[in-house]
Amino acid sequence: MGRYKVTGCIVTHNNMHSIKKTLDSLLEFTRADFKLYVVDNSSTDGTPEFIEQNYPQLELIRNAGNTGFGAGHNLVMDRLDSKYHVVINPDITVKNDAISALADYLEEHEDIGMLAPKICFPDGRMQILGKRDPKIKFSPPIEYAAERYLFASRLRNEEKPGRLLREYAMLDEDYTKPFDIENASGCFFMIRTELFRKIGGFDEGYFLYFEDSDITRTVRKYARVVFDPSVVVYHEWERESKHNFKLLLVHIRSMFYYMKKWR
Repeated sequence: MGRYKVTGCIVTHNNMHSIKKTLDSLLEFTRADFKLYVVDNSSTDGTPEFIEQNYPQLELIRNAGNTGFGAGHNLVMDRLDSKYHVVINPDITVKNDAISALADYLEEHEDIGMLAPKICFPDGRMQILGKRDPKIKFSPPIEYAAERYLFASRLRNEEKPGRLLREYAMLDEDYTKPFDIENASGCFFMIRTELFRKIGGFDEGYFLYFEDSDITRTVRKYARVVFDPSVVVYHEWERESKHNFKLLLVHIRSMFYYMKKWR
């Protein structure tokens, strides 16, 4: 058992294809005093039934509808009795005790409010994810949306990233040691529970996309946000808005909501 309690939350919506690997890896490797919540956003593929039958040690919360990523995570806020809280995607796996490692780092650095690990594809290649605030200064809004949309297909084999990608992903930083970032990916990060409550969790004005950029920016009003490459988690990462026009529209709507809020 760890020296302090950690909670985690996974929001699911029709994630039967990945949820078993995620839960099994977290439960196998995490040695902290860890309580895991799963909020199911009205899945129709049997995800909540599977969890209920096979993982009685978890707390399953069935949401009556699909209220979105951030709103789903906010459902656990009043239940948290931990010092640290982890936001986890349903397609994340770990190969060691990443959660305890992040909690230990936060314990040693009281000025850090949010901590993000290195995120890799299952084959070990690092995912090149944005670490700066999304800004119109990079390009006009439509071009920016296209860049962000196209990143999903380009990041997998990006050997010669351009200026925009290098700047947005902070690729000129030393990735062998921790450094401060402006934007943490919502697929996996740890936040101090007290701070998570203080800021009111995620802005539920986002259904999906950009809510991670938003919450990171809010956290930075109170504390540092740091990337720690010594801790690694693995992300299947299939950007659904690449293949679904409706989700692409959601992506664009979230972008404009973010830009209006933070202009």
